[in-house]
Amino acid sequence: MRKLPIEQGQPKSDNEDLSNYRHHMAIHWHDFYSSDNVTSAQKANLVERSTIVGRIGIMMLACGTGAWRVRDSMNVVSQKLNMTCSADIGLVSIEYTCMDANNSYTQALSLPNTGVNTTKLNALESFVKEFDQRGDHWTVGEIHKRLDVIHRMKGNYSPLQVGLAAALACSAFVFLLGGGPIEMICSFFGAGIGNYVRRKMIDRKLTLFACLATSVAVACVIYVMALKLLNMGISLNPRHEAGYIGAMLFVIPGFPFITSGLDLSKLDMRSGLERLAYAVMIIIVATLVGWLVAMLVHLKPENFEPLALSPLMLFLLRLPASFCGVFGFSIMFNSTPKMAATAGVIGAIANTLRLELVDYNVMPAGAAAFLGALTAGILASFVRDRLGYPRISLTVPAIVIMVPGLYLYRAMYNMGLTSISVGALWITKALLIIVFLPLGLIAARILGDPKWRHTS
Repeated sequence: MRKLPIEQGQPKSDNEDLSNYRHHMAIHWHDFYSSDNVTSAQKANLVERSTIVGRIGIMMLACGTGAWRVRDSMNVVSQKLNMTCSADIGLVSIEYTCMDANNSYTQALSLPNTGVNTTKLNALESFVKEFDQRGDHWTVGEIHKRLDVIHRMKGNYSPLQVGLAAALACSAFVFLLGGGPIEMICSFFGAGIGNYVRRKMIDRKLTLFACLATSVAVACVIYVMALKLLNMGISLNPRHEAGYIGAMLFVIPGFPFITSGLDLSKLDMRSGLERLAYAVMIIIVATLVGWLVAMLVHLKPENFEPLALSPLMLFLLRLPASFCGVFGFSIMFNSTPKMAATAGVIGAIANTLRLELVDYNVMPAGAAAFLGALTAGILASFVRDRLGYPRISLTVPAIVIMVPGLYLYRAMYNMGLTSISVGALWITKALLIIVFLPLGLIAARILGDPKWRHTS
């Protein structure tokens, strides 16, 4: 058995400059095969074939997709290369064994961080599909060259563009929560600058908590500053302060939240629980930072001032607001504009349906969330069959706008003030919605995906 972890190194001395200290060592994939070998990958040795499987798996995991999709892709490639693969997949690591008729080969791979990149995920899924159809005679070198091209794909958007996407998404989010133009304007600037700061810190490879805490604090402070500037020109109701919560909603961990439920439903317990813990950790840190800032600047998460809109006008405005919110989140996930627009249309239909069902007391919020997620999943399956986009790149942005970030923040805010009963009420409301969102997607997958429907 050969094991290839990306291990933590040790500094050479106590006085060493730690700026070059690498906690995760790069894998030199090209050391595992001969570049001048022109034989097909099916005839390569076990190590070379297994390395292809592992590289595809870890690249897909780096894109943020769930364990089931990673394992399915590894299985497709393994079967094409005349092997059997057994994989144990987590949030940032994979341990897998490939077996042929005579030998087995085991590797352990890990990532330095987790993230979401739907464009690269789309390219990898297309590669796996093409490999399954026409990869019989591809050489090992040719396969790695194709993977090199995908690996070197740059992000589609600059930090400024990602900041604008967050500004658009969160201002739309605030309207859907009940906020008006003042809250939307202030959230636009707060979320935009906050996510711009987060992206710049991520590009500098700073640690998760630093990026998260700083960006949330910046977003809240910018919201307050924008509100003060507006208040200098016109007299504003103090209840407009409640919109600061919307400025920090760009940190909602939609992908790990939703994929954790999908993984648990397929009994990928390790991946599901790790993703759930990661999402909960982000929410706790973000809400605590928001609470601390609120205490420092004396903000309170009160109810929004009622909007003087008729039911018909509210319905007509919810459609474009939901589209803008989902479109913005999709851009933050590095979707192409066409992919983001497709997810936006799905989200506009599903989220508006959910809100209308709640407003007209047709069903409680949890059941409405289930139906909204189910609608998004069915629409995504329909679109995937025609456009070929990864289903998860359409469904997660479409329902991340349904995650009750306002409820989660109010729960933490009241618990911070030791109002435990009020905090428990808000966390209960939030959990009922959060649990039903992945259940809706699971139901849609069971109805529309025979491969997902079965266990073998």
